[in-house]
Amino acid sequence: MDTKTLKEDAQAVGNILLEIGALLMSSGANSNRIRVTMERIANGLGYKTELLITHRALMLTIIEKDQQHFFSRLKRTSPHGVNFRIVSGISHLSWNVLEQNWTVAQISTEVQRLKALPHYPRLVILGLVGLAGAAFCRIFGGGYIEMAVAFVATVAGLFVRQEAMRVKFNPYLCVYFASLTASFIAGLAEIYQIGAQPDKAFATSVLFLVPGVPLINSVTDLLEGNLQNGIIRGINGLIIAFSIAMGLFSVRMILHI
Repeated sequence: MDTKTLKEDAQAVGNILLEIGALLMSSGANSNRIRVTMERIANGLGYKTELLITHRALMLTIIEKDQQHFFSRLKRTSPHGVNFRIVSGISHLSWNVLEQNWTVAQISTEVQRLKALPHYPRLVILGLVGLAGAAFCRIFGGGYIEMAVAFVATVAGLFVRQEAMRVKFNPYLCVYFASLTASFIAGLAEIYQIGAQPDKAFATSVLFLVPGVPLINSVTDLLEGNLQNGIIRGINGLIIAFSIAMGLFSVRMILHI
């Protein structure tokens, strides 16, 4: 194989690895999972990698077995969310590369398939998240009326957040608007004494906004020595929590409760 062909192959491998890494980062994977998955795929294709992972970018260098440098590139990642279907699908893909000797073309086809997987219908998401909010209210001691209030507040808050994200508001403002909406509805129930313990609905109406994945990934990254990403993810989670608190505080000030 001549030098030109090797270079083209290394570029193809590097581009698909960066795409996979960016997908994992934007889907809620922690830094170590991203590193291990990318290295596993590269090893299965016969390359070594040097990888730098930051919160919003990946820098990758591909090295062929004879230690000659062929590829180096940086790729920015999209805003982070949560999509465990992508994370588990890419993990399965990486083992197929290692155990079944998948080619770059097969990897690319599988990545495109994973990216094209449909999301759950919006009404299903709203309904199930609303039921989760009602369940939290029940766990905290609320009755059926309080559960109904928590359900309505959660659905309304999530709907507002989805709409704010659709029109590309700042992510933290989206959380604030959602917290404000959900707690306002629950606060009205508290003012008009709807139910025996309306404060339970108020307290649980914003729990769907709690940044569980960023905070878990923050702790995981810190424990694994990825201090920079761990600190950034932790601060991101704290800002989200602050936005939630500001929504609750605003409603308390508006409704005087």
